[in-house]
Amino acid sequence: MNVKEIKANIKSCKTLRFSISDGLYIKPNKNKKSGAWELRYTINGSRRFMTLEGSNFPEMTLTDAKALANNIKQQIKNGIDPLAERARRNEEHIITITDLFDDWYKGVSHKLKHPHIQLRYFNNEIKPQIGRLKITDVNARDIRSILQKAVSEGRPSIANKALLQCKQLFKHAQKLDLTTSNPAIAFNESDAGGSGQSRTRCLTLEELKSTFSTFRKHSDIFTRDNYIAVILLLALGIRKGELIASKWDEFNFDGLLWQMPKERSKTGVAITIPIPTELLSYFEELKVRACGSDYLFPARRASKRRAYISDDTLNHALAKMFGMKVDSNKKPYPNLLGEANVEYFVIHDLRRTCRSLLAELGIGNDIAERCLNHKIKGVAGVYNRYDYLEERRSALSTLADLVIPLTNDH
Repeated sequence: MNVKEIKANIKSCKTLRFSISDGLYIKPNKNKKSGAWELRYTINGSRRFMTLEGSNFPEMTLTDAKALANNIKQQIKNGIDPLAERARRNEEHIITITDLFDDWYKGVSHKLKHPHIQLRYFNNEIKPQIGRLKITDVNARDIRSILQKAVSEGRPSIANKALLQCKQLFKHAQKLDLTTSNPAIAFNESDAGGSGQSRTRCLTLEELKSTFSTFRKHSDIFTRDNYIAVILLLALGIRKGELIASKWDEFNFDGLLWQMPKERSKTGVAITIPIPTELLSYFEELKVRACGSDYLFPARRASKRRAYISDDTLNHALAKMFGMKVDSNKKPYPNLLGEANVEYFVIHDLRRTCRSLLAELGIGNDIAERCLNHKIKGVAGVYNRYDYLEERRSALSTLADLVIPLTNDH
């Protein structure tokens, strides 16, 4: 059948498809001007039709269609089912490191207590450097670059976590037969951040006073929302993640109580947090600033991922005040807090500072530990189920009386 005959048959065809020659068919399109090239073949006793990939007739000429069909027939003679191979090829979408992470994360996220942490490590540490690379193109030098960057920025524990995630990702790639090697496997803690050591940084009252004073002087850098968040972290001893994800419907301001659900408590246990009256004005201000959002700290830009601020928002804001570079497109600010004689600290150090201040105020260990929502270990944790609510209310009120004057807000 020649081209002229094919065009005539497409216009007049009354069946689903018509034969051209030796297993090659055309399936007319609705417009009756073109048609899809198809090949009929038999393998393992089954007869099948497959559409030839590329273009329809007349874009793909009769000569090209015959040539492609002959190549496929040769595969069939060698026992290869072209439709099965096509299906396999279509499923092989894990090409880059980002593809690999997405596949790995989909399988483990439901098993993790805080899956967003793994997502943050990848997005912040790994994806910017190797996310677009093919899995087989990543080498040990790429892994070393990720680790060295985190260490050079004073984040050794993050370097360790990034290394662990790299090892997990390439182990997953090996399971899927996507690579035969793991470029991260030869590295250990000594190549990353070293053996983990607990931080001991705790701010003095004088440092707290200087810190808040510096924040106020540079409110264009350290915004009012961030300022209030730091006060609440210090005065309540809560974890950053527990605060930034909090919603207004968790609060009973008439009863001065915050009912934190177990889903957001790091311990996995719901807790009732007493709210000192000294902090009410801050919550009232946040309510106004939230502009109707369900969250105390709504996202500051449109985001499909979540409706409250990023886990890194406060970290980056504080880092800027220490003159650290957190935005690759902007020149870092001077070390404003360092110039105010404040030694470097991170957001989580506020929680340790809160615990130390409670001890200085003479608050009992059991009460102070419950204020920080720490799990009580051992036998005491099993049998002592007392909540210490009123004792914590008194303790946090005493702490607020000490902390609030340092902010010079009231």
